[in-house]
Amino acid sequence: MTSDTFTANPLKAASSSEAAAAASSLKIQRSRRRRMLTRLGCLIGLVILFAALYQFAFVNPKFFSYAMSIRLPRLIVLLTAGTAISAAAIIFQTIIRNNIVTPCLLGMNSLYLLIHTGVVFFLGSGSEFATNPVYAFAVDIIVMGTAASFIYYSIFQKTGGNVLYVLLIGTVLTTFFSSMQNSLTRIMDPNEYDALLNSLVASFTNVNAACIIPGIVLLALLAWWLRRDLSILDVISLGREQAISLGVDYETTLRRLMVGVALCIAVATALVGPLSFLGLITANVARQMFTTYRHTYLIAGASLVGMLVLAAGQFIVEHVMVYSVPVSVFVTIGGGIYFLYLILTQK
Repeated sequence: MTSDTFTANPLKAASSSEAAAAASSLKIQRSRRRRMLTRLGCLIGLVILFAALYQFAFVNPKFFSYAMSIRLPRLIVLLTAGTAISAAAIIFQTIIRNNIVTPCLLGMNSLYLLIHTGVVFFLGSGSEFATNPVYAFAVDIIVMGTAASFIYYSIFQKTGGNVLYVLLIGTVLTTFFSSMQNSLTRIMDPNEYDALLNSLVASFTNVNAACIIPGIVLLALLAWWLRRDLSILDVISLGREQAISLGVDYETTLRRLMVGVALCIAVATALVGPLSFLGLITANVARQMFTTYRHTYLIAGASLVGMLVLAAGQFIVEHVMVYSVPVSVFVTIGGGIYFLYLILTQK
């Protein structure tokens, strides 16, 4: 037996070992991908089921067209809001690098309450901006969009991309807006306050169809504007140093994503009202269902969970609770309990 034979055998054994390891790794990846696609498919099926139940259950055939004209806009809005808030929550948690934060810390919910309180306080509950849903939606979008773009873009630039400073400022702004809103309600006429209450709670029962298309168009334009930044979220999640070493303009990307999250929450809040804990619930449920770093699965999973929660919740509100409790109450109570669970169980 020659020396070449002894040399070739170890090389052949090493190459076969590497091939076996590569095949095993590929098999594991395929199995994991199949499992995640199966879970996505189950979520899609559940969303379709509850959407169909909400849309068609308990409909009197004599008033079918009338019922569809009422239920269809509500269904579109709740699916849109669930998608927008859930996707924004996943992006926000990736930016902050913390899974128990929620985009409501940016202050958009509190600003929404302040806007509606200020309109009723200064213009009266009978003004066009208080009674016309289209005008109210336009005011919400303009004020919240301007505030989000100016505050978070400029603050992010001045702090050098420090997300903790941005989070702290968002918390301070939330407290500031809430304090102003509470001050106005304390000196407001009781009759005006009674008329204001309905607009301060997230509800899908008073949806205006004229606001749906503008809201969806704004969200689509926002997604198109952030398309390149969204494609590198997997790299962003690695951290600042690793992302910069891979050629990512980290500060600019995070600045755009932060403004995009705030605008996304602003549009969803203008459509349905504040849903503070929805993003926390959907984002963390998606992260537990899809144990992956790939944001394609995380955003899709969170969006489907958001649709499922709102569709099932609204079905229960209308057909079980008979409109006695709005869906936002279930979301707030469930979100608070789930937040405590995350705090106590997370290492």
